[in-house]
Amino acid sequence: MQPMQFGPVRVYLGDKSGKYPDGNQVVVQGADARVAFDTPLSSRHVGPDLDGVDAVILGHVHEDHVVSLGRLRHAAVHVHEADLAAAQSWDGLARHYGYPAPVLAAMRTVVERDFSWQPRPDATGYGDGSSWDLGGGVRVRAHHLPGHTAGHCALVVENEGLAFIGDIDLTGFGPYYGDATSDLRQFQRSLQAVRALDARVWVTSHHRGVITDRAAFEQALDRFAAKVDERHERLLAYLRERPHTLDELVARRLIYPVGVELPYVDSAERRSIAMHLDVLVEQGRARRVDEGLYAA
Repeated sequence: MQPMQFGPVRVYLGDKSGKYPDGNQVVVQGADARVAFDTPLSSRHVGPDLDGVDAVILGHVHEDHVVSLGRLRHAAVHVHEADLAAAQSWDGLARHYGYPAPVLAAMRTVVERDFSWQPRPDATGYGDGSSWDLGGGVRVRAHHLPGHTAGHCALVVENEGLAFIGDIDLTGFGPYYGDATSDLRQFQRSLQAVRALDARVWVTSHHRGVITDRAAFEQALDRFAAKVDERHERLLAYLRERPHTLDELVARRLIYPVGVELPYVDSAERRSIAMHLDVLVEQGRARRVDEGLYAA
Protein backbone atom coordinates (compact mmCIF):
# COMPACT_ATOMS: atom_id res chain seq x y z
CA MET A 1 0.00 0.00 0.00
CA GLN A 2 1.22 3.50 -0.86
CA PRO A 3 0.44 6.04 1.84
CA MET A 4 -0.46 9.70 1.67
CA GLN A 5 2.30 11.67 3.40
CA PHE A 6 1.84 14.69 5.65
CA GLY A 7 5.18 15.47 7.25
CA PRO A 8 5.73 12.75 9.86
CA VAL A 9 2.29 11.24 9.22
CA ARG A 10 1.47 8.48 6.77
CA VAL A 11 -2.17 7.71 5.96
CA TYR A 12 -2.97 4.36 4.37
CA LEU A 13 -6.47 4.49 2.91
CA GLY A 14 -8.60 1.40 3.24
CA ASP A 15 -11.04 0.10 0.64
CA LYS A 16 -13.34 2.89 -0.59
CA SER A 17 -11.45 5.37 1.60
CA GLY A 18 -12.04 3.16 4.61
CA LYS A 19 -15.76 2.54 4.23
CA TYR A 20 -16.98 0.25 7.03
CA PRO A 21 -16.05 -2.53 7.70
CA ASP A 22 -12.66 -1.26 6.53
CA GLY A 23 -10.93 1.82 7.90
CA ASN A 24 -7.97 4.15 7.32
CA GLN A 25 -4.62 3.46 8.97
CA VAL A 26 -2.52 6.32 10.35
CA VAL A 27 1.16 5.91 11.26
CA VAL A 28 3.14 8.73 12.89
CA GLN A 29 6.96 8.73 12.87
CA GLY A 30 9.02 10.71 15.36
CA ALA A 31 12.78 10.76 15.88
CA ASP A 32 12.48 8.40 18.83
CA ALA A 33 9.26 6.43 18.34
CA ARG A 34 6.62 5.40 15.84
CA VAL A 35 2.93 5.02 16.70
CA ALA A 36 -0.22 3.90 14.92
CA PHE A 37 -3.69 5.32 15.40
CA ASP A 38 -6.09 2.33 15.61
CA THR A 39 -5.65 -0.84 13.54
CA PRO A 40 -8.48 -1.27 10.99
CA LEU A 41 -8.84 -4.08 8.46
CA SER A 42 -6.45 -2.21 6.14
CA SER A 43 -3.72 -2.67 8.78
CA ARG A 44 -3.33 -6.24 7.54
CA HIS A 45 -1.83 -4.89 4.31
CA VAL A 46 0.43 -2.07 5.55
CA GLY A 47 3.49 -4.23 6.24
CA PRO A 48 6.75 -3.17 7.93
CA ASP A 49 5.67 0.41 8.57
CA LEU A 50 3.00 -0.87 10.95
CA ASP A 51 4.93 -3.91 12.17
CA GLY A 52 7.61 -1.60 13.55
CA VAL A 53 5.40 0.64 15.69
CA ASP A 54 6.27 1.11 19.33
CA ALA A 55 2.67 1.75 20.36
CA VAL A 56 -0.91 1.81 19.13
CA ILE A 57 -3.02 4.73 20.34
CA LEU A 58 -6.70 3.90 20.02
CA GLY A 59 -9.11 6.74 19.37
CA HIS A 60 -11.84 4.44 20.64
CA VAL A 61 -12.70 0.75 20.88
CA HIS A 62 -14.92 -1.05 18.39
CA GLU A 63 -14.22 -4.26 16.50
CA ASP A 64 -13.17 -2.47 13.31
CA HIS A 65 -10.45 -0.44 15.08
CA VAL A 66 -8.55 -3.21 16.91
CA VAL A 67 -7.92 -5.73 14.11
CA SER A 68 -4.14 -6.09 14.49
CA LEU A 69 -3.71 -5.71 18.24
CA GLY A 70 -3.31 -9.46 18.62
CA ARG A 71 -0.52 -9.44 16.04
CA LEU A 72 1.29 -6.39 17.40
CA ARG A 73 2.02 -7.92 20.81
CA HIS A 74 5.32 -6.04 21.05
CA ALA A 75 3.55 -2.67 20.85
CA ALA A 76 2.07 -0.90 23.85
CA VAL A 77 -1.66 -0.13 23.59
CA HIS A 78 -3.08 3.15 24.88
CA VAL A 79 -6.82 3.87 25.03
CA HIS A 80 -8.98 6.44 26.78
CA GLU A 81 -9.79 5.24 30.28
CA ALA A 82 -13.54 5.17 29.53
CA ASP A 83 -12.96 2.57 26.77
CA LEU A 84 -10.10 0.74 28.48
CA ALA A 85 -12.03 -2.31 29.71
CA ALA A 86 -13.33 -2.90 26.18
CA ALA A 87 -9.76 -3.33 24.94
CA GLN A 88 -8.69 -5.53 27.83
CA SER A 89 -11.20 -8.40 27.76
CA TRP A 90 -14.26 -9.86 26.10
CA ASP A 91 -16.32 -9.13 29.19
CA GLY A 92 -15.29 -5.49 28.94
CA LEU A 93 -16.15 -5.35 25.25
CA ALA A 94 -19.50 -7.04 25.91
CA ARG A 95 -20.39 -4.39 28.52
CA HIS A 96 -19.24 -1.74 26.04
CA TYR A 97 -21.71 -3.03 23.43
CA GLY A 98 -24.42 -3.68 26.01
CA TYR A 99 -26.42 -6.04 23.78
CA PRO A 100 -28.59 -8.94 25.00
CA ALA A 101 -26.74 -12.23 25.57
CA PRO A 102 -27.81 -13.93 22.29
CA VAL A 103 -26.67 -10.87 20.30
CA LEU A 104 -23.36 -10.79 22.14
CA ALA A 105 -22.79 -14.45 21.34
CA ALA A 106 -23.34 -13.75 17.64
CA MET A 107 -21.15 -10.65 17.82
CA ARG A 108 -18.29 -12.53 19.43
CA THR A 109 -18.23 -14.90 16.47
CA VAL A 110 -18.16 -11.95 14.07
CA VAL A 111 -15.43 -9.96 15.85
CA GLU A 112 -13.16 -12.98 16.26
CA ARG A 113 -13.70 -14.38 12.75
CA ASP A 114 -13.90 -11.22 10.64
CA PHE A 115 -11.88 -8.72 12.69
CA SER A 116 -9.25 -11.01 14.31
CA TRP A 117 -10.22 -9.59 17.70
CA GLN A 118 -7.96 -10.51 20.61
CA PRO A 119 -7.98 -8.92 24.07
CA ARG A 120 -5.10 -6.78 25.24
CA PRO A 121 -5.15 -7.00 29.05
CA ASP A 122 -1.91 -4.99 29.09
CA ALA A 123 -3.59 -1.93 27.53
CA THR A 124 -3.27 1.24 29.59
CA GLY A 125 -5.62 4.19 29.93
CA TYR A 126 -5.09 7.85 29.06
CA GLY A 127 -7.18 10.94 29.74
CA ASP A 128 -8.30 14.08 27.96
CA GLY A 129 -5.24 16.13 27.05
CA SER A 130 -2.76 13.27 27.34
CA SER A 131 0.20 13.64 25.00
CA TRP A 132 2.96 11.53 23.52
CA ASP A 133 6.32 13.04 22.57
CA LEU A 134 7.71 10.97 19.71
CA GLY A 135 10.94 12.95 19.37
CA GLY A 136 12.11 15.50 16.84
CA GLY A 137 9.30 17.89 17.69
CA VAL A 138 6.56 15.36 16.86
CA ARG A 139 3.83 15.38 19.49
CA VAL A 140 0.41 13.70 19.62
CA ARG A 141 -2.38 14.94 21.89
CA ALA A 142 -5.72 13.32 22.74
CA HIS A 143 -8.92 15.39 22.77
CA HIS A 144 -11.86 13.64 24.41
CA LEU A 145 -14.91 13.78 22.09
CA PRO A 146 -17.39 11.28 23.56
CA GLY A 147 -20.74 10.20 22.19
CA HIS A 148 -19.88 7.49 19.70
CA THR A 149 -18.36 5.71 22.69
CA ALA A 150 -17.69 7.05 26.18
CA GLY A 151 -13.97 7.24 25.44
CA HIS A 152 -13.98 8.40 21.82
CA CYS A 153 -11.11 10.83 21.17
CA ALA A 154 -9.55 12.81 18.37
CA LEU A 155 -5.79 12.33 18.10
CA VAL A 156 -3.99 15.45 16.91
CA VAL A 157 -0.43 15.52 15.56
CA GLU A 158 0.21 19.03 16.78
CA ASN A 159 3.33 19.94 14.82
CA GLU A 160 1.63 18.94 11.56
CA GLY A 161 -1.86 20.26 12.34
CA LEU A 162 -3.38 16.87 11.48
CA ALA A 163 -6.41 15.64 13.39
CA PHE A 164 -7.49 12.01 13.28
CA ILE A 165 -11.16 12.41 14.19
CA GLY A 166 -12.07 8.72 14.16
CA ASP A 167 -15.77 7.93 13.95
CA ILE A 168 -16.82 11.51 13.69
CA ASP A 169 -16.43 10.17 10.19
CA LEU A 170 -18.58 12.65 8.21
CA THR A 171 -20.32 9.86 6.30
CA GLY A 172 -23.74 10.07 4.74
CA PHE A 173 -24.89 7.46 7.26
CA GLY A 174 -24.55 10.04 10.03
CA PRO A 175 -23.52 9.72 13.68
CA TYR A 176 -23.72 6.31 15.35
CA TYR A 177 -24.63 6.16 19.05
CA GLY A 178 -26.21 2.73 19.45
CA ASP A 179 -24.10 1.05 22.13
CA ALA A 180 -24.24 1.00 25.92
CA THR A 181 -21.64 3.75 26.38
CA SER A 182 -22.91 5.87 23.47
CA ASP A 183 -24.66 9.15 24.20
CA LEU A 184 -26.57 11.34 21.75
CA ARG A 185 -26.25 14.58 23.71
CA GLN A 186 -22.52 14.05 24.22
CA PHE A 187 -22.12 13.36 20.51
CA GLN A 188 -23.83 16.63 19.65
CA ARG A 189 -21.49 18.52 22.00
CA SER A 190 -18.50 16.74 20.46
CA LEU A 191 -19.64 17.80 16.98
CA GLN A 192 -19.27 21.39 18.16
CA ALA A 193 -15.97 20.78 19.96
CA VAL A 194 -14.31 19.10 16.97
CA ARG A 195 -14.59 22.38 15.05
CA ALA A 196 -12.24 24.04 17.51
CA LEU A 197 -9.34 21.62 17.03
CA ASP A 198 -6.22 23.37 15.78
CA ALA A 199 -5.93 21.50 12.50
CA ARG A 200 -5.53 22.01 8.78
CA VAL A 201 -5.82 18.32 7.82
CA TRP A 202 -8.62 16.05 9.05
CA VAL A 203 -8.49 12.25 8.74
CA THR A 204 -11.58 10.13 9.37
CA SER A 205 -11.68 6.44 10.17
CA HIS A 206 -14.18 5.77 7.42
CA HIS A 207 -15.25 6.76 3.94
CA ARG A 208 -14.17 10.42 3.81
CA GLY A 209 -10.50 9.65 4.33
CA VAL A 210 -8.56 12.90 4.20
CA ILE A 211 -9.86 16.48 4.02
CA THR A 212 -7.39 19.35 3.55
CA ASP A 213 -9.75 22.31 3.15
CA ARG A 214 -11.43 23.85 6.21
CA ALA A 215 -14.50 24.99 4.30
CA ALA A 216 -15.00 21.46 2.94
CA PHE A 217 -14.48 20.03 6.43
CA GLU A 218 -17.05 22.34 7.99
CA GLN A 219 -19.59 21.67 5.23
CA ALA A 220 -19.18 17.92 5.68
CA LEU A 221 -19.47 18.32 9.45
CA ASP A 222 -22.66 20.38 9.08
CA ARG A 223 -24.23 17.68 6.89
CA PHE A 224 -23.14 14.98 9.32
CA ALA A 225 -24.57 16.83 12.33
CA ALA A 226 -27.84 17.54 10.47
CA LYS A 227 -28.55 13.79 10.40
CA VAL A 228 -29.54 14.00 14.07
CA ASP A 229 -32.25 16.56 13.35
CA GLU A 230 -33.39 14.58 10.32
CA ARG A 231 -33.84 11.56 12.59
CA HIS A 232 -35.79 13.66 15.09
CA GLU A 233 -38.17 14.71 12.32
CA ARG A 234 -38.57 11.20 10.94
CA LEU A 235 -39.37 9.90 14.40
CA LEU A 236 -41.93 12.66 14.93
CA ALA A 237 -43.53 11.79 11.59
CA TYR A 238 -44.07 8.23 12.84
CA LEU A 239 -45.61 9.56 16.05
CA ARG A 240 -47.91 11.94 14.20
CA GLU A 241 -49.44 8.99 12.37
CA ARG A 242 -50.45 7.40 15.69
CA PRO A 243 -48.91 6.62 19.09
CA HIS A 244 -46.15 4.01 18.96
CA THR A 245 -44.43 1.76 21.44
CA LEU A 246 -40.66 1.58 21.42
CA ASP A 247 -40.89 -1.93 19.96
CA GLU A 248 -42.98 -0.61 17.07
CA LEU A 249 -40.51 2.20 16.41
CA VAL A 250 -37.61 -0.24 16.43
CA ALA A 251 -39.42 -2.37 13.83
CA ARG A 252 -39.90 0.68 11.58
CA ARG A 253 -36.21 1.61 11.93
CA LEU A 254 -34.68 5.04 12.41
CA ILE A 255 -30.95 4.52 11.96
CA TYR A 256 -30.69 1.58 9.56
CA PRO A 257 -32.80 0.90 6.48
CA VAL A 258 -35.43 -1.81 6.80
CA GLY A 259 -33.91 -5.03 5.49
CA VAL A 260 -30.42 -4.55 6.98
CA GLU A 261 -29.89 -7.68 9.05
CA LEU A 262 -26.89 -7.52 11.37
CA PRO A 263 -26.82 -9.08 14.85
CA TYR A 264 -26.79 -5.77 16.69
CA VAL A 265 -29.18 -3.67 14.59
CA ASP A 266 -32.29 -4.02 16.74
CA SER A 267 -30.28 -3.30 19.88
CA ALA A 268 -28.67 -0.23 18.31
CA GLU A 269 -32.03 1.01 17.05
CA ARG A 270 -33.60 0.57 20.49
CA ARG A 271 -30.91 2.52 22.32
CA SER A 272 -30.74 5.26 19.66
CA ILE A 273 -34.50 5.73 19.41
CA ALA A 274 -34.83 5.84 23.20
CA MET A 275 -32.32 8.69 23.34
CA HIS A 276 -34.12 10.58 20.58
CA LEU A 277 -37.41 10.14 22.43
CA ASP A 278 -35.87 11.49 25.63
CA VAL A 279 -34.73 14.61 23.80
CA LEU A 280 -38.09 15.10 22.06
CA VAL A 281 -40.00 14.68 25.33
CA GLU A 282 -37.71 17.21 27.02
CA GLN A 283 -38.34 19.64 24.17
CA GLY A 284 -42.09 19.16 24.45
CA ARG A 285 -42.31 17.81 20.91
CA ALA A 286 -43.28 14.29 22.03
CA ARG A 287 -45.01 12.88 25.10
CA ARG A 288 -45.44 9.62 26.93
CA VAL A 289 -49.11 8.69 26.59
CA ASP A 290 -48.76 5.90 29.13
CA GLU A 291 -46.19 3.29 30.07
CA GLY A 292 -44.22 2.46 26.93
CA LEU A 293 -46.39 4.45 24.50
CA TYR A 294 -45.27 7.67 22.79
CA ALA A 295 -47.12 10.29 20.74
CA ALA A 296 -46.26 13.59 19.06
